Amino acid sequence: MVATMAMTTILAACGSVDDPVAAHKATVEAWSADRIARLTQPDGWLALVGLHWLKAGRQRVGCADVNDVALAVGPDHLGELVVAGSHATFVPLDGLRFTVDGKPGTGPVALIADSQGEPTVIGFAEGRASFMAVERGGRLALRVRDAKAVTRTGFKGIPRYPVDIGWRLEARFEAHPPGTTLPVASVINTVDEMANPGVVVFEKDGRTFRLEAVDEGDGRLFLVFGDRSNGRETYGAGRFLYAAPADANGRTIVDFNEAYNPPCAMNAFSTCPLPPPENRLDLLVNAGELKYEGIGH
Repeated sequence: MVATMAMTTILAACGSVDDPVAAHKATVEAWSADRIARLTQPDGWLALVGLHWLKAGRQRVGCADVNDVALAVGPDHLGELVVAGSHATFVPLDGLRFTVDGKPGTGPVALIADSQGEPTVIGFAEGRASFMAVERGGRLALRVRDAKAVTRTGFKGIPRYPVDIGWRLEARFEAHPPGTTLPVASVINTVDEMANPGVVVFEKDGRTFRLEAVDEGDGRLFLVFGDRSNGRETYGAGRFLYAAPADANGRTIVDFNEAYNPPCAMNAFSTCPLPPPENRLDLLVNAGELKYEGIGH
């Protein structure tokens, strides 16, 4: 009897390992758990509480309404921001306790915007809040985060379609000439030229579809797409998806089970890219994350 039970357990375990559907579901669930963990970090997308466009010259910054840049969090007065062209410098108020990329700060700080490299992060309010400079459409803005933002503290998860291995699709990558760019509009009415290494081609239900890929610098293929579920079951402005770099034979995998809501689906302070016309699929993609109904959507 014991031997029979042991053999049954071994066979069940072997069957679970060899079951591609179960293995795929486990992979997607792990991806989703990691996605939620990153989203809910103190400096994650749910912590955004402000996007303030900056003007040339000096402007006072702080929580008080008298400031030129009035923040939603922090002390009444932080200091000044000095903007010249695409460069900004933070001049702290005397005696202000703040950090620069996690280390104690002193004196003026030249801010590296996200378009110029790894952005400089100024922490304040005893580590609760931070700001950084971002550049969109040739303009600088201040992106502000608060670890106690209601969008973060009130987060209750994101619904998803059931995992379906039928949406894990083999695809081929067709490279564009080096240096190719793609004009991509955003939710804040800017248009930026983004590196466009090539197009991902896949088949579904006997039809061929193409998605222009964007390179964000990490080698992965970033796909901003729309489909016929948008506005009904999924976020109206589209969803995001990453695919691995193509292999030596130009093949990759597009798994729509990992399609996810852009940050702008969850707060009003994001600058999300919109699907280019080429990436609006005449296809109902009932896989991945559903419409977010939480606070701030």
